[in-house]
Amino acid sequence: MRKPSPLHRFDAAVQAFISSRRALGRAILLDEYVLRRLRTYLARAGYCDLDAESFEHWRRRLRHCAHNTQIDWAMMVYRFCQYRRRRESQCFLPQRWTFGRHRPYPLPTPIEADQVRRLLDFMGRRPSGAGRALPHAAQRLAIVLMYTAGLRRGEVARLRIEDVDTESGVLRIGESKFHKSRWVPLSPSAARELRAYLRIRAAFVHRTAHNTMLLCSCVARGYTVESLGNAVRDVMRRSGIWADAPRVPRVHDFRHAFAVAALRRWYEEDRDVQSELPKLSMYMGHVSIASTTYYLRFMPAVVALASQRFANSCAELIEGGAA
Repeated sequence: MRKPSPLHRFDAAVQAFISSRRALGRAILLDEYVLRRLRTYLARAGYCDLDAESFEHWRRRLRHCAHNTQIDWAMMVYRFCQYRRRRESQCFLPQRWTFGRHRPYPLPTPIEADQVRRLLDFMGRRPSGAGRALPHAAQRLAIVLMYTAGLRRGEVARLRIEDVDTESGVLRIGESKFHKSRWVPLSPSAARELRAYLRIRAAFVHRTAHNTMLLCSCVARGYTVESLGNAVRDVMRRSGIWADAPRVPRVHDFRHAFAVAALRRWYEEDRDVQSELPKLSMYMGHVSIASTTYYLRFMPAVVALASQRFANSCAELIEGGAA
């Protein structure tokens, strides 16, 4: 008879918790990842279950992570323990107040079109030795898609060959954040970049290969979300373009730059920005316009254009009223 795992009670509780969240239609991928990492730590450290001591030791191992990430992961474990407490009254439940509070996220670093052109030029000058041409091309396409189509890093990393329509220049984004799927038409220049990348990919990855990911870190496999982010950050840092800036932009700032460019273009074309916002929200895969407004908090260039439009339209009324 097979001896049960020392963590069999913990494993059973995790399985029930994940099944419950899946039945409710909740996003569970990150919860599964965090609980799997916690389980690995408990097994390696010789614990038979989660308790106050093991939980605090595990949290100390997260000190290399961002402050908000530490809190988010602790909250995921807290929700799991809450669920378990309803069935096991004596099981461990962390004290929520010990987690601390989230810190404000840093404002996006503006990314200008000229900076993106210089970044792509830098990437084109990199030496492509054996095995480097494919990942270099994949990283270039990732930057193009994030900047010109406003895709999330995870959406880019999870793209598969079957999600690409090269004839019409359209990408299919599967269920991503907010459980939304959508079709994303690309600009002509982005579609050309996509076709150029596919030619490079075809030279390395045979059509019958099992690797169906669009962006490939090597012939056998695609990028993970984390590895793609690390690769793009490394390229941005080594390019030296932001050497004099307070900090190198985050990978997610490409998505912010896309939203800023769209609003700036609408103001310059004298279009009704308020009626255009739902289109931007749909294109970026937001559940509502309220989600889109996150990207509109810090946009000096757009604020200046909006102020100028207001001055052109209402300056006489204000001056007349003041008189």
